[in-house]
Amino acid sequence: IKEMEEAQIICGYHTLINWEKTDNVNVSAIIELKVNPQKGKGFDRIAEKIYHFPEVEAVYLMSGGYDFMVQLKKAPMREIANFVSSRLSVIEEVQSTKTHVVLKQYKDHGTMFVGKADDKRQVVTP
Repeated sequence: IKEMEEAQIICGYHTLINWEKTDNVNVSAIIELKVNPQKGKGFDRIAEKIYHFPEVEAVYLMSGGYDFMVQLKKAPMREIANFVSSRLSVIEEVQSTKTHVVLKQYKDHGTMFVGKADDKRQVVTP
């Protein structure tokens, strides 16, 4: 493993937390961005501006109806709204943003977060 880390084949590790089992009030947000690519620089320069924000967990260049998908670190809704309105949307090349809040997480990085729940209802028969 150490050799693969040194060769940068393994680039990092992460911890998965089942937030539903905590009292945490933070939410996950995914933001779609439409941007105007910079002449001669394409999307890379814009991506660099975005991925340096500490709130940003991941940035993807996408095909389809929008250009970037930005995944934010879990935070209170007010902080997410403030980040989008005061930091992301003011970037000159950003045309529009669309923010999605994760309502429930079923699976992440191959780990499932749901199982058979204890059904405490009484059996009803005819």
